[in-house]
Amino acid sequence: MKSWLTPRNAFVTALMIVLALLPVYSALTGNTFMVTLFTRILILAIAAVSLNLIMGFGGMVSFGHAAYLGIGGYVVGILAKEGINSGFVQWPLALVLSGLFALAVGALSLRTRGVYFIMITLAFAQMVYYIANGLDRYGGDDGLTIQRRSDFGGLINLSNRTVFYYLCLVLLMATVYFVWRMVNSRFGLVIQGARSNERRMRAIGFPTFRYKLTCFVIAGVLCGLSGVLLANHTNFISPALMHWTRSGDLIVMAVLGGMGTVFGPVIGAVALLVLEEALPHLMGLASYLATGKEVAAAKEYWQLILGPMMLLIVIYARGGIEGLISGRRRG
Repeated sequence: MKSWLTPRNAFVTALMIVLALLPVYSALTGNTFMVTLFTRILILAIAAVSLNLIMGFGGMVSFGHAAYLGIGGYVVGILAKEGINSGFVQWPLALVLSGLFALAVGALSLRTRGVYFIMITLAFAQMVYYIANGLDRYGGDDGLTIQRRSDFGGLINLSNRTVFYYLCLVLLMATVYFVWRMVNSRFGLVIQGARSNERRMRAIGFPTFRYKLTCFVIAGVLCGLSGVLLANHTNFISPALMHWTRSGDLIVMAVLGGMGTVFGPVIGAVALLVLEEALPHLMGLASYLATGKEVAAAKEYWQLILGPMMLLIVIYARGGIEGLISGRRRG
């Protein structure tokens, strides 16, 4: 019993309580922006967890993971544009297409390793990015506005901000639980063993390519789900969603929170996106305290604070923020 009473578990429990009660706080204070912000955080946390599955546990560093965000989102947007608003059609089709694209990318990229693997995943993502840019019927590089959220025949109302928030929270927790079960199963142990020494795993009889490809497809499907949710959240989809810089953001979330840990990417997503929102205001406040007036330009340099903070965590905390909380430090 005492093994569960750790600072890490206490922090995770407190974070989950805060996330669960956030809509209550929003309703009491009238601050609807908090629900909007944290809905986005929950959605991107799903994408970060899916990337961490292949990167943190499988050693597969994909710089094109955001492509699945775009595929999931564009399936919803394109079908809505054509008058198909049923979530029973949009969501399964988005997940299937995300999985098929991951299958194609993985079948080619997993035959390589290192920088070659990274470049192939990046190349596929940029290919999809430029295809979306050329879809003039669906907005091209200006993006596509989605007039209606997915319709589930009255079973769940995604237009209700609170309902949609809790749906995202439930799906995030289901994703975390699924990944936890998977990485602690025989399948997950093979994936982690292949990351450490793939040649040895093959020598003892495991078809590591098939295991890694399956893991890669699962991660693509989970990220496609994140894209579906993001399209419904913003009612807008654009090629910028699958640019390589968005893949970089997902990598930062995983590394910042704790790569190779189940809950770390969730912590990283919350930390990164809250800091992105809060630091400009803090910079403005600091400029006001220093000069007696608010300097608008100061808000534009918030990354000067975020960069060193991330650097310190990466250097001195083994396992990101979760490792720091758990007391695992680099020697």
